[in-house]
Amino acid sequence: MCLYCRIWLVFLLFWLGQGRRMAPPGFVESSCRSRIFWMKLNKLLLQGKFFQLEIYDPYSGPVLLDEKLASRCGYVLSEDVWGNPVLRASVLGCHVASEADELFSLTVNIKVSSFSSMRAAVTYTYPMYCSYASWASREIVCEENYMEVSVKTDVPAVSNDYTVAWMSALPETQNVAYQQWQLMFVSPSGRKRITVSDAVKLGYSFNNSLSRVYLRAPYHSNESDVSVVSGVNMNMITSTSMYRQRWLLLLIDTTVSCPVDGISFTDTTLTWTVPRVIPTLVVQESTFLSKSIVMGVDDQVIVNPEEMNYLLEHNETHIRITIPTGAGGGKLESSISGGVYGVIYYINLFLEHTWTDADWQTTKYTIIKSITTPFMPQIPTVVNNTVPEERLFNVAFGHFLPDVSLVAITVGNVPFSLREALHHGFKIYETPFSNGTKAFILEVSFDDPYVLKEYVNRNETKYTLLVNYTLSVGAEMTLYYHSAEVECVIADIEVPEAVGSCDEENLYLTLPTFGLHQYWDLYLGNNLLNRHLALTNGYLAATNSTHLILQIPLFAGGLIYEEVSFQKIKARFDVALRKLRTMETLQMFSISCSFNSSAFIICHPDGTIMVSAQMKTVPAIDMSKTKLRDSSCKPREYNEAHAFFKFHVTTCGTSVRFEGDHIIYENEISYEKETLPGQSIPTITRDPDYRLTVLCYYQAKETLVLGAFSRDPATSPPFGSGTMFPRSNTAAYRRVRQALNVVSRVSKDESFTEFYGPSMEILKQPMEPLFLEVELKDESLSVELYLENCWVATSPDFDNTPRWNITVDGCEINGSEFAAEFCPVPVSPRVRHPSHFKRLAVRILAQQLEQVYVHCLVAACSPTNTQPDSICRGQCSSSREKGFPGSPSDSLQGYVLAGPVWIVAPDRR
Repeated sequence: MCLYCRIWLVFLLFWLGQGRRMAPPGFVESSCRSRIFWMKLNKLLLQGKFFQLEIYDPYSGPVLLDEKLASRCGYVLSEDVWGNPVLRASVLGCHVASEADELFSLTVNIKVSSFSSMRAAVTYTYPMYCSYASWASREIVCEENYMEVSVKTDVPAVSNDYTVAWMSALPETQNVAYQQWQLMFVSPSGRKRITVSDAVKLGYSFNNSLSRVYLRAPYHSNESDVSVVSGVNMNMITSTSMYRQRWLLLLIDTTVSCPVDGISFTDTTLTWTVPRVIPTLVVQESTFLSKSIVMGVDDQVIVNPEEMNYLLEHNETHIRITIPTGAGGGKLESSISGGVYGVIYYINLFLEHTWTDADWQTTKYTIIKSITTPFMPQIPTVVNNTVPEERLFNVAFGHFLPDVSLVAITVGNVPFSLREALHHGFKIYETPFSNGTKAFILEVSFDDPYVLKEYVNRNETKYTLLVNYTLSVGAEMTLYYHSAEVECVIADIEVPEAVGSCDEENLYLTLPTFGLHQYWDLYLGNNLLNRHLALTNGYLAATNSTHLILQIPLFAGGLIYEEVSFQKIKARFDVALRKLRTMETLQMFSISCSFNSSAFIICHPDGTIMVSAQMKTVPAIDMSKTKLRDSSCKPREYNEAHAFFKFHVTTCGTSVRFEGDHIIYENEISYEKETLPGQSIPTITRDPDYRLTVLCYYQAKETLVLGAFSRDPATSPPFGSGTMFPRSNTAAYRRVRQALNVVSRVSKDESFTEFYGPSMEILKQPMEPLFLEVELKDESLSVELYLENCWVATSPDFDNTPRWNITVDGCEINGSEFAAEFCPVPVSPRVRHPSHFKRLAVRILAQQLEQVYVHCLVAACSPTNTQPDSICRGQCSSSREKGFPGSPSDSLQGYVLAGPVWIVAPDRR
């Protein structure tokens, strides 16, 4: 036998020199553990390549290792937990050379190719050697794909307890062929006797060496049976190997039994349980004595399991190994299941149990088990480590295993690769933890444009970071998505404070523009104080880089008149600072001032009308004798030139009518008929028809309420608009209409270069300006034209009501229905004398009107006419009294009419 081995080794050395390559350094590792060859390939040197393994047989040459051959011949091809290919081979396997059952050698060809067809493959030859002399009487190996039992041929006599069963098998032995091994299987279905060659066809492998006989069987064959031992399912094959030669009849018990389950899991541990005593392997249990129990990982024995937090324990019935999930020796691997991130734990264990009993002396029982836990969901957590004072989001996203990488993020619905994110200004980095996991840290400034900002509470901003992580998970690089929302609220907004002031005719409110229209808006009552409302109410607004200055004329809309008397008016203007989204009132800004005014009309929300009237007559009259339509309604206060009336719209003969969406209340102030002494004629009678008409306009949708001095502008209805005009001068104005040679025309745009002809329709939409030009002809170059009083009416009739003032005493008036603004008149080929022209832009705010006309009383003034009460003091003289359209002037006057102007909806143009 030794001579044969030497010859074989010489042949092997000769063959290795025939064009075969030795494996490169670091490519292959091997060991011999408990009569098993262990060979591991380095996966790093196989990246992007394909490989095959061949087992080299000294007699027949290379044999390709496939799954069927592996289980029959004692080979296992698998991977370790790190993905490195692993080959395990029994020293009793096929194609393993043996010398005296103590020295074993196995040669493996490793074929590596860049192609799946394995063409152009490079073959590396790797020989392995194993020395194993300490054979037990019986050795059983429970591998992943086969069960193997080997026994010494000098086995002891058959046990007395089994004599009956064995003797019952003797008749079968009479048919055993001469000098030929045969196998007899005993199963619940009966006995089956087959030859070795037939057994090979069924997936078994049987052979004998100088001192041993062994049987290798697949799991769950037809001849096997499953029994439960101490709660563990065992796959068992009861067999007898028989050999007959002359006077010798050899019966060998080759029964084998291996566990097929016994694995259990919790959230934190895995437990492997095997029976301590297996009845089919220990016939006389009373003689059973456990000698040693050893555990290992891969091919390494773990001498002190507790040092690795392993628990190896046993009692009378069980041997149990408990491994914490994630413990060393195994591998945690990230995985995705159903879109959920989790981990799977892999570990390759072996258990070696040696015992003695009366029948077998010593049995070495080895189980090799690759254990994989079920998918364990591990929902990642997002930890907000933001320090508000730094105005920087710091978000930790974890915990993850090292096989997870961040490949992209989406912030505020904008995707970024990592390079783009870093270039944008985001900071992304990893932070490791002591348990081997890691987290991804994302830092984003509060001021980044992709951070959502919301004004909350009174002076705080809620910053919201919406981020979606894209991760590459595991060796398969499966993409995993996880969204997170992180918020931080800090007090970083200063609520503005307003400052109020007044002059002789206006109230002023000054407040910072920071946050205006971004966090909050100004409201007048329940109406947004925007450009349209300001224009409608006659406010003037100016802004600089830091502040808004609001000018509110005394008789502008939206004022609250807290006190009205003959001597003074106390007016208040309230505006609310409200949050944009919730309309919550943060601050009320209020400015209150007292004014001296000689002529005014105030229409209170509750229907109270207060009028301070000035009547200019020659000679002067006794103002105490003035009255309303109801002669019992006398002035509350008066002096030589003024009378103050206060009455309700339901008293003093006040009439009411409806026009469009307005309610108009009308009354008249007149005085009693008097006679004056004369020179030659005994008496002179004063004209009794002089009357001052008082009108108050209210929106029809508003309801008059009691309580004129409401302190809550958000709930009180608005004041009405009022006007006064004398009716006795109508004829006089008619007489002077042509005193001046003046013409009016309507321009098509603000350039005043193209005008509507007499037969052309003038169509305007609401809010669209009407451009009016008035020209004075045939007058001295030193004379200047002034628009004294202009109004808009629905009729060309001079006396038609209602009328809406757009200029009074040369000043623009901005009402709720119309707003006016003077336009400059530059010199041009057509305009040689700009002083003879006046241009007016009239913006139509009314929605309900269909046809309007523009009326204007004009005056021509010379430089010498600058009396205090004359319009000639300037186009808009602050010293003149407001609110009296049609007041007479001692300058030369005229009248013009423009229209009709049709107000149409946008879709009718």
